[in-house]
Amino acid sequence: MADTAKVAVIGGTGLYNVEGLTDIKEIGVDTPYGKPSDTIVTGTLEGVRVAFLPRHGRGHRIMPTEIPVRANIWALKSLGVEHIIAINSVGSFKKSVAPGHLLIPDQLIDRTSQRANTFFGEGVVAHIGFAEPFCQEMRKLLFHCAKETGATVHEGGTYVVMEGPAFSTRAESRLHKSWGADVIGMTALPEAKLAREAEICYGIIACSTDYDSWHEEETPVTVDMIIATLRSNMELSKNIVKLAVSRLPELRKCACSTALQNAIVTDPKSISADRKEHLELIIGKYIK
Repeated sequence: MADTAKVAVIGGTGLYNVEGLTDIKEIGVDTPYGKPSDTIVTGTLEGVRVAFLPRHGRGHRIMPTEIPVRANIWALKSLGVEHIIAINSVGSFKKSVAPGHLLIPDQLIDRTSQRANTFFGEGVVAHIGFAEPFCQEMRKLLFHCAKETGATVHEGGTYVVMEGPAFSTRAESRLHKSWGADVIGMTALPEAKLAREAEICYGIIACSTDYDSWHEEETPVTVDMIIATLRSNMELSKNIVKLAVSRLPELRKCACSTALQNAIVTDPKSISADRKEHLELIIGKYIK
């Protein structure tokens, strides 16, 4: 039997492993959407079986637009994952969210345009509820764990997801700031949407590395600037993960666990046998 894990950590820029894992196994997973970003590492952390996946691949080989997100989420779902803690590097639109601070976002704005963002289509239609794009219970837990580690962390905020890979122009940065957004990054979507379709609880630790390009008193963002701030952010994130994994509930009572219950609008009689088989992992709980 394949190894299983109820909790997954998706590492972003600067986080390519989780320290403290024991009983480690490396698992290669094939999915209907190809291979995930990298081999999935499973291990025991604080007594909990955890799966770790670096979204950009080891060595940071995959651009944000090229991340095989459907394969990543499918692979984690196939291992039994019910909770995903995602680590994301972001630029800040608020002076109060300084480089080195963390933010646990509660909202998203999608500015991407080139990414497959659903498991559905090709004869099956589903409309998930996404008014609250993050698991409410996970957000609270991650915030309290971050406070406990001594991190400077902000509760709630809007995360703009841009296509990349280039950083924002000053005009774009000022526009997003004028919307009342708090941070900007390139990887929260379609991860959050696909996790919801897969009925996986999803929460983000957003690590502020810079002030994007709106702040004229600051030097425009560069990769060197980001990497320097990332080091301290990643150590904080690892400590938060260690606290959080052992405090996630055994039984979920949040809406994430039944997100598809009333979302599939296609008559089951109209879905082909091939399509049902293809989507068994996602819809099998509701449609046979």
